[in-house]
Amino acid sequence: MTEKEIPKPDRAVLVGLVQRGESAQALERSMDELEGLLNTAGGECVARLTQSKEAPDARTMIGSGKAAELAYLCACNDVDLVVFDCELSPSQIRNLENIVGDEVRVIDRSMLILDIFALHAVTGEGKLQVELAQLKYTAPRLMGRGTELSRLGGGIGTRGPGESQLETDRRHLQRRIRALEAQIDEMEKNRKTMRASRDRSGIVQVAIVGYTNAGKSTLLNALTDAGILAEDKLFATLDPTTRKYELPCGESVLLTDTVGFINKLPHHLISAFHSTLEEACMADVLLIIIDASDPRAQEQLGVTEKLLEELGAVGKPTLYVFNKCDRGFAELREIGRSAETENVAYISALTGQGMDNLVAKIEAIVTDGKRRVTYFIPNSDAGALNTLYRVATVENVEYGADGITALALADAKARGMMKKYALDDVVEKEEDWE
Repeated sequence: MTEKEIPKPDRAVLVGLVQRGESAQALERSMDELEGLLNTAGGECVARLTQSKEAPDARTMIGSGKAAELAYLCACNDVDLVVFDCELSPSQIRNLENIVGDEVRVIDRSMLILDIFALHAVTGEGKLQVELAQLKYTAPRLMGRGTELSRLGGGIGTRGPGESQLETDRRHLQRRIRALEAQIDEMEKNRKTMRASRDRSGIVQVAIVGYTNAGKSTLLNALTDAGILAEDKLFATLDPTTRKYELPCGESVLLTDTVGFINKLPHHLISAFHSTLEEACMADVLLIIIDASDPRAQEQLGVTEKLLEELGAVGKPTLYVFNKCDRGFAELREIGRSAETENVAYISALTGQGMDNLVAKIEAIVTDGKRRVTYFIPNSDAGALNTLYRVATVENVEYGADGITALALADAKARGMMKKYALDDVVEKEEDWE
């Protein structure tokens, strides 16, 4: 590709609004994150514009005076795109575009996130979910904006994982939405079948969750050589990946990398990606990954815990993993966590620092309440051995003339199911576990 063929990044102005009860510092942090999102989408921030108002302006969000200032900024800096940190209504987008000029696109934070999702969707299900979310959210905001958007283009806010549906009428859009929902429902049935199979296997499921770009994919790669994309960008990973991992004690777990959380994550995205986010709800154990080097670690952890609560994924055994410690780390007292707490681990998934300690803590959670039990299964009940394999970790099997003797690591549920075959129920000494 020659230098002339290299596409120029979209030049953008970022716009934020400080309302009653909000602080300028909080807006500044949110604008920093918005610029990170813009960079991930391939854009370039040339200016920022902020406005303090008691309440948003119904017509332009920022008021007529600031809107005129915005138009001047766009004209002077050859701007292609305006990105608002808050959500805009369809009429506000149209009014703002009339003010800044037809050549400048106006989008909001949600539309920018959708664009990044479209850019990073890999699997068929991920692409369908992105398209569905785009049609439900973006289509009414793009309707009537002019002929320049009769087809999807190459600029931020106009990408899509599949064919453009924005050139069709509203009735066609609704048909497409229904078709996408039907396809995703069918995929959800397949996903539930796979989950049921994993549940029957008795393997503990561990979901790796956390703020976007905290290092979830890097951690999964470090533990399992999963080979998934791990970039220092927001939302580098969109599709969930599950890999089997064997702990030093011999117990196997399923580790699942999930889509990252972010502040102001649009609710329609949570709805569209419900089946993907369900991985956190269905997991037995949560690993909450926090970027320890980020000065906003406390705020990001708060967003993660709030979204987990909204998803109904709280109340599970949880391990707080402070990643990127090779870059330095935030003061834990500020976020209510102590380094001595059993459910906290410091690591660098990139360099391997602290990984042994992390694995030991995962193992402690997984094996909590489990005991080594010797079972004798008569030959007449030989099928019970399959049940034992399903509900416990079988460490040794010996076949005799009268039956099968098996040593297994079993939790309370498994011990109850296999009680009639148990010869003993003894917790071994600490040194026997090592």
